[in-house]
Parts: sequence; structure tokens; C-alpha cells
Amino acid sequence: MAGATRAAEAAGYDVLVVGGCGVDTIVQVDALPVPLADSVGVPPIREWVGHTGTGVALGCDALGLATGFADFIGEDRLGDMVRERLSRSSVDFRPLVSPHGTRRAVNLVDGEGRRMSFYDGRDPVDLRMPRDFYLPLLRRARHVHLSIMHFARFLLDDLEGSGTTVSTDLHDWDGRAAHHRDFALRSDLVFLSAAAIGGRVPEVLGGIMREGRARTVVATDGANGCWVLTRADVRAADGPGGQGAGPRHFPAVRPPAPVVDSNGAGDAFVSGFLHGYLAGRPVEECALLGSVSGAHACTGEGTHGALVDAAGLAAGAEAAGPGWTAGPE
Repeated sequence: MAGATRAAEAAGYDVLVVGGCGVDTIVQVDALPVPLADSVGVPPIREWVGHTGTGVALGCDALGLATGFADFIGEDRLGDMVRERLSRSSVDFRPLVSPHGTRRAVNLVDGEGRRMSFYDGRDPVDLRMPRDFYLPLLRRARHVHLSIMHFARFLLDDLEGSGTTVSTDLHDWDGRAAHHRDFALRSDLVFLSAAAIGGRVPEVLGGIMREGRARTVVATDGANGCWVLTRADVRAADGPGGQGAGPRHFPAVRPPAPVVDSNGAGDAFVSGFLHGYLAGRPVEECALLGSVSGAHACTGEGTHGALVDAAGLAAGAEAAGPGWTAGPE
């Protein structure tokens, strides 16, 4: 780990992830929603180091990207779990100690791998990363991925105009909630889930693009694939006649093994997409790489239990073949 840290200090980061670590308690249930009952028997309940920032950091690291990760953890058992898990990777983890403890979530997972998460957002609104802590990390980063922690929004001013590209994952944003808006409008690459916006995909993706600085917006939709809108799409739509293409739909990639657990699939999608994005690959290829990575993540037990490497990502993309195509939304 020390060698990885020294290498990161010398060479910088391909990706610096800020915020979003914690521990997941995974409960296997027969079906979602869970029927109301005083007591329900379930298989053994397990704890996994997880949450979105951890998933993106570990996913990028597994794909060979030099990855840094800065966040708050507690001086507690869960914080020790986070440290130990990241020490088994090449991620350069830079934790700050929070007196409020390490975040956690309880995730219910059904027999088809679908989940429902109860998230413990224990950070107070006045929690801040000191600038003398994060500025040296930002200066070494080629790209910064901000989790939507409240404290992370205060890094946006320092990133503005720095030349460093920024991505974020809004998760199940409904397109309206104020908490997400800074991240949505001040990032170059925006990910979100289609779960809360349904048929409003063109409206929400177009709004992010028109009101903010994003070059690309991606809405993931699990087994239904994803939608991608680029700045070029918006320019075409706003041109003469206004007949440009809306968001393009990309199908899901078939997982290479049975689906076990969908925890972490969205984070894996982000890491696969970033792998292509930072290599300068076309957005269509980035979407394919994200889809391959997300599908692979569903084949392992627990959160971030199945991380694809660069060779596996390339093989999965090749296996998808020419039949994997995009069409209009």
C-alpha cells in the first residue's frame, strides 16, 4: 500500500474519488417489497464495505486507472473495515476522521438480485473537508468524481476553471430535488438512475445539459439498458427545424454468469464508462464498457464483490458484438 501511495504522489491520479464510502449490511429476502410481518427468517446476514464512492474507486482501480479516494470515516469498527478493504487494492485512500462515525446502509436483496437500500446519511450539514487537505489532491488529479455528499459540493468552486474534468452520480434524482442540483449543473459528465424519472428521461437529461456545463449525461436503467445524451445531440435538436436526436438508448449487456446481487452495479457502470472516457473513446464505446462492467458486477455476492479487470472488460465488449447498437429514445 505504501508503494502505491508513493506512486500516486509521483505520477498523480487518473481519477480522484471524493466521498461515498461506508459499510452495507446485506439481507437476502424472498421478494420485494417485503410483506409486513413481525419476524421474517432470512439467510445469514453479512456486512460488506460498499457505498458509491468505494465502488467507483475500486472499479477504476481494478481497470488499471491510478485512483485516489478521499472521504470521512469514523474511528470505529466499520471504519477499520473500510481501511482494510481498501488496503487490499492499489487505491490511494486518504481518510479524514469524522466524530459522527462511518456511514452505513441496510440493503434488502431479492432472489433476482434487485435491491432496496436504507441509507444512513449521518454526516451533519456543517461537515467540511479542509482546503489544505483536498487542494493538493485535486491538483494531482486528471479527473475528479464527486459523490453527492453535502461536503463535496464545496469543492466545486476550486474545480471550476481548473481544467480538471468532473463527473458525478445523482443516483435516483427526480430532476427537481435541490440537494443534487449543484452536482448536476457543475459537472462535465453526469450519471443518474432512470428509476425516479421514468418517461421524463428526455426532459431531465436535456435540462441538465441546457442549464449546466455537462458534455454528456447518462441515465442507467438496470436490465433495460441506459440512455445517453451529448452536447452534440442538444446542438442538433436546437438547430434549424429542431429535429436533432434526443437521448440514445443502449441495451443492457447480458451478464457473463447468473445474476446474484445488483448492489454496486451502477458504480461499476460508472467506472467502466470512465475507463473509456479517459481513454478518449467515443461515447458509444464508453456506454458499452459501462454496461459490461455493470453486468459483471451483478454476478458476485455482496457490494463490489465482482470487479472486472481491463482484460475482462475488453472481452465482454467484444462478446457483445455488432448486435449491441443504440437507437433513439
